[in-house]
Amino acid sequence: MKIGIDRIGAYVPSEVLRAEVLAEARDIPLGKLKDGLGVHAMAVVPPWEDTVSLAANAGLRALGDDVAAEEIGLCIVGTESGVDHSKPTAIFVHELLGLPSNCRTYEVKHACFGGTAALLTAMDWIASGSARGRKALVIASDIAKYPPGSAGEPTQGAGAVALVVSENPALVEMDRSTTGVFAGQVHDFWRPLDQTQAIVDGKYSVDCYLEALEHAFADYARQQEGEDNGEPLSDRFARLIFHAPFPRMASKAHTRMVVDDWQSNSARSAQLPEDLTELVEKDAGERVDPTLWATRLIGNTYTASMYFGLAAILEREAAELEGKTLGFFSYGSGCCSEFFAGQIVEGASRVAEKIGLGELLERRKEVSMAEYERHHAKSDLRATENPEKPGSHFAGPIYFAGTIDEKRTYASHGRGASVAR
Repeated sequence: MKIGIDRIGAYVPSEVLRAEVLAEARDIPLGKLKDGLGVHAMAVVPPWEDTVSLAANAGLRALGDDVAAEEIGLCIVGTESGVDHSKPTAIFVHELLGLPSNCRTYEVKHACFGGTAALLTAMDWIASGSARGRKALVIASDIAKYPPGSAGEPTQGAGAVALVVSENPALVEMDRSTTGVFAGQVHDFWRPLDQTQAIVDGKYSVDCYLEALEHAFADYARQQEGEDNGEPLSDRFARLIFHAPFPRMASKAHTRMVVDDWQSNSARSAQLPEDLTELVEKDAGERVDPTLWATRLIGNTYTASMYFGLAAILEREAAELEGKTLGFFSYGSGCCSEFFAGQIVEGASRVAEKIGLGELLERRKEVSMAEYERHHAKSDLRATENPEKPGSHFAGPIYFAGTIDEKRTYASHGRGASVAR
């Protein structure tokens, strides 16, 4: 049975802060942001957008005109920035998208791994026969927020990516036969229940990420023994899509993975120069950088990060990559990680041309430092204060309309009526 990603929809908040503005305000060398972190801009969440509205708008874009709501039998949202301790983001999305009442709906949390956990679960649901011909809607939606002036502030961001998962997918057929897994309890990133912003041990988290990658890829490689045809395993992938809390992290991950893999392959290691720097940078330029153009302009999106990388290459390179294999590495702090693969389907470019991620990024409103700081300060109060109405630059259409009797409500831009019950 062929199972994978049939449609993809990406959505980002309607406002953006350029790296130049942040660097000047915080007296940070611009090169530290653009070259050191790979950050050129970060999404800013205005008061009328939240994790639910981001997820619902991404879901709308994924369903488009091609997938009817009635075709969806499972809706899972992966997030670590949910709006309620009990009520799942997914049930808001269920209503906002008009999904059927016999659609199983829930939320998944494991830091940035939540979206991948949701995708893998959806594929298993289809493979089990429980889908009965229906499709799954998997959405990764998050808002990455850190204190003003903190080391994490330049890596903030927000966005959502929605995946329609089905049999005989039109975009990416996933390889379900082999995945490499690594999990282990670490305190590299966490958010206590009484706090609205995460606690991060940045350097330690990078080390945890790289260790997880090493073990997950080794687990994947063990299952591929005897199938290498003498070539390094990492060379099989036309593109490598890494979880990217900041774009340079993907470059670090690529270096760790391919250098270890090349050096462990006797045939390849004999051909390697003593200084691998130029070779590694060239390889990253060909196989990793094309996945990061959107992330550089959005920032960290936690569960959605890796899937923005997928949307980015599908939008720009689907035609040339049809029939080629992609490598994915998903990491969630705490930690759980997984390495897996998928193949871009022949004809995928006809569907990928509808993604529209670049257009969405271009139409955002650039905000000043004062506007950004005002939104940042107000964001913790969204659950109790009615927000401003969306501006004319809002892409939407779904937005957070405030709370009534402690109940979150949402509306559709241009219609004005709340769609919450």
